[in-house]
Order: sequence, then C-alpha cells, then structure tokens
Amino acid sequence: MINVSEVLFYERPVPLNRESHKDLRIKPMADMSFTAKTHSVPLASIEFPSAAHHYPILFGGNSVEDANPIALLGVRQHENLMVNEDGLWDRSTYIPAFVRRYPFVLAEKSEDGEGDDFAVFLDESYEGFNNEEGERLFNEDGSDTDTLKQAVGFLGEFQQHINRTKAFMKRVRELDLLVARNIEIKMPDKNTVLNGLFVIDEEKLHKLDAETIHGLLQDGSLGWIHAHLFSLSNLDGIIQRLHARFTPEERQRFVERMREETVENA
Repeated sequence: MINVSEVLFYERPVPLNRESHKDLRIKPMADMSFTAKTHSVPLASIEFPSAAHHYPILFGGNSVEDANPIALLGVRQHENLMVNEDGLWDRSTYIPAFVRRYPFVLAEKSEDGEGDDFAVFLDESYEGFNNEEGERLFNEDGSDTDTLKQAVGFLGEFQQHINRTKAFMKRVRELDLLVARNIEIKMPDKNTVLNGLFVIDEEKLHKLDAETIHGLLQDGSLGWIHAHLFSLSNLDGIIQRLHARFTPEERQRFVERMREETVENA
C-alpha cells in the first residue's frame, strides 16, 4: 500500500468504509484553503491545453528520470498565488484535477506499488464531511449513492490520465527532449531561484525526423508539448501575482533595489 499520508492536502487519509462511514455526508465547500500552502501540483498531460492558459507547465523532479508535469501555482514555498485570503480559488483560472478530486484519493492495494487494484481513501479532516448536512455517500442499504459513484468515477478517470501521462513522459525521455531549467525571480532582498525543473528543448524537438514527429502527432504528444511550451509565457503572470502580494515595505525595498540595479547597469 502506498503511503497516502504523503499525498498533498490529505491530513487524515483513511480507507472509505461502508460501516464506519455509513452515515457520512459531504457538503460542497467553496473554501480551498487546503491548497493555500502548495506552490505546485501534479498535472495530467490531458490537462495541458486547459492549464496552459493560466499556469507555467513545467516538469519537476531531482533528475530527468523522475521528472513529471506540474502546474506552477506560486514562487515562494508554501504559497499558492491562486487562492486568496478568504480561501477562494481565482475563478478565472483552471483548477487542476489533482485539486478537484479532493477530499477523495485512490491508493494502490498492492504492496509493491504495481497493478491496477485501488482502494478509495478520504480525508477525514475535510470540513465538508459530517453526519447531518449534504449528500450521503451510502444509501440505507449500504450501496453507493450517485454522489459517491461520481466521485469514484472521477478518481478512476484521473488515474487513467495519470497512466497516459506516464507513457507520455517515457516517450519524452526516450527522445531525450528534457533539459534542466533554473528560474531566477527578483525579490525585495534576495532573488529566488526555482530549481529541480525541466522543460522541452525546442532545438531538440525541431531536429526530430518526420516519422517521429508524425508519431507524436498521432498519439497527442505533440499537442501536449506545444501546450507546455506555450504555457511558459505565464511565468510573467505568476510574478505579477507575487508582486501584488508584497507588503508596502517589501514593495518599497523592491522598487529601491530595481532602481539601484538600473543605475548600476546604465
């Protein structure tokens, strides 16, 4: 069994149980404060076209071998720039499926982490769970309600997309398309450097032969690659959101620092 306690957001993940959770109800919550301290989330490749309009899509990992797609939500550790002080996600931006599946999650049953046999877990700390308000998870006879069926169905679809993303990443690695990319961002005092990131190397992409390109086009990979490359322009928007959160003191120090650098480079 994978250690679901390591999954982002989930404070008290437990297996969904027909007996202990027979009276459990779920009430929709607009509050997404559970994501407020997460500056990036995993992204399935099928989400690239939607996410590319709002976030930089990068590949995060310690090396090319373990790099996987992420949506960059912030620059500083423990800060999601898409969630405001009231815990509301910016309505104008796409919400990744990794976030939307909460408070449910799938965990593999096999101890070796292989196979496709999964168990449904839920986060008991989710404030929308209670025994009085909202939609029931189980009917009186113990069968799944439509609410639970929809949630589990979404988890299954998401897992399928993750499996397809793994195949996509395998192909990208085989073609040696990933290159390391450090991103330095100017801050009021000391610049922040984002490392452990990779992007598709456009020069290597352009050197691929026609047959390989056709294969990437047929399986959808080429579209995902282009969406990733297009999304990199969103880094400016992320930085603008960061600047908007500077305190007056931080903003003043930042302006002074930029002025000093301008004079030095003149």
